[in-house]
Amino acid sequence: MDYKQIDKYDIDFLVSICTKDRVFVGYEINEDFSHDELAGIKKYPEVLVEVLSTEEVSKIMKYAYENNIPVTPRGQGTGLVGGAVPLYGGIMINLSNMNRILELDEDNLTLDVEPGVLLMELSKYVEEHDLFYPPDPGEKSATIAGNINTNAGGMRAVKYGVTRDYVRALEVVLPSGEIINVGGKVVKNSSGYSLKDLIVGSEGTLGIVTKASLKLLPLPKKSISLLIPFPNLETAIETVPKIIKSKIIPTAIEYMVKDVILASEEFLGMKFPDNSADAYLLLTFDGNSTQEIEKAYEKVAHICLDSGAFDVLISNTQERQESIWKARGAFLEAIKASTTEMDECDVVVPRNKIAEFVKFADDLQHKCNIRIKGFGHAGDGNLHIYILKDELDDNAWKKKLDEVFKLMYSKAVELEGKVSGEHGIGYAKRHYLKSSEGELIMNLFKNIKLSFDSKNILNPGKVF
Repeated sequence: MDYKQIDKYDIDFLVSICTKDRVFVGYEINEDFSHDELAGIKKYPEVLVEVLSTEEVSKIMKYAYENNIPVTPRGQGTGLVGGAVPLYGGIMINLSNMNRILELDEDNLTLDVEPGVLLMELSKYVEEHDLFYPPDPGEKSATIAGNINTNAGGMRAVKYGVTRDYVRALEVVLPSGEIINVGGKVVKNSSGYSLKDLIVGSEGTLGIVTKASLKLLPLPKKSISLLIPFPNLETAIETVPKIIKSKIIPTAIEYMVKDVILASEEFLGMKFPDNSADAYLLLTFDGNSTQEIEKAYEKVAHICLDSGAFDVLISNTQERQESIWKARGAFLEAIKASTTEMDECDVVVPRNKIAEFVKFADDLQHKCNIRIKGFGHAGDGNLHIYILKDELDDNAWKKKLDEVFKLMYSKAVELEGKVSGEHGIGYAKRHYLKSSEGELIMNLFKNIKLSFDSKNILNPGKVF
């Protein structure tokens, strides 16, 4: 791709828009902006710009479009597929300082926010008003625009759905610099193609989100978690479809194994409520009364015990619930701390195929002679499988990773699954997407990209 390299005139223009203290070049650019949480992909932008308004983003994109300069939008950089890495240099637009909560509309149950608002800040704000934003990805320090760009799901997706289900409207700057508004505060909308839903999950390749209107729900008054130990992971996972079939839908259904729990205990320096079993299901139920929740979880508890669970441990105090979920939230960091480098497969498969895929991934450890650890959202089929480098040299690691990923993604396709459940494709998973979706669908994707971005300047090298 023949992009213009940044020169003094470009820097001068950016300074005229954003002032000198928000434009960084060369050694002024912090190393954090050369990568996301995926260690294997690293590239610095030629210039980093911190923006404060939609108008600044619009002017920068118009200039970049006219001068054929690649642009990479960036939030907190918590992604795991290299989606915010500036592969072709150019301009990186850091949206983290556009972080205002703009309007809470309690009549329409919507919240208007800028793209840099953190998920944890958003959740805290609405809960103070007895409201609830259901999407709950594990990384609470991610920005809301990052969640929107990957259609993040998280632990509550089994009951409440994913980010796309809670985006009512978006303000978007197109690659040309033009500003559009898609969606609205309306509950229903059949007015042409849903461009809003196309932007959600587009990984910053079609436009830059500069404002979002989010759907809220009334805050459930009560919440109780069950920690359920099983003799092995297969038995635990095979219980999940039985729970779903019972028509009792928990807020979350997570699975975990003993060695990941032990790693989390060591990482946090605190004890998990129970670490005696080889595998666990962690379920949460929410509602407006204790009686309502008890009725739901008692039926599920009997299903689990009848399916071979050792016990059902009820966490009905705030302290015990926080203890369990804090440990669950540390799983990724604990696994990362146990190895030199790692990469992730976040496939999603039909719920009745979870057990088969988990067993397949576990068997790959022996077949491919490499450590593989995992946990995930058993209620929606989104599995987080981590391949660990340990002491492998770089060449052996690259070959081993490719071997394991090819086998995993082929198995996911065989089970009618998809390459990514919530982390996106970015740079790292492009080849697997192509193999999974086929030429016809990939061409449709590319034509959509071309209709938004005929010069391919916005986050180039991602998804395709």
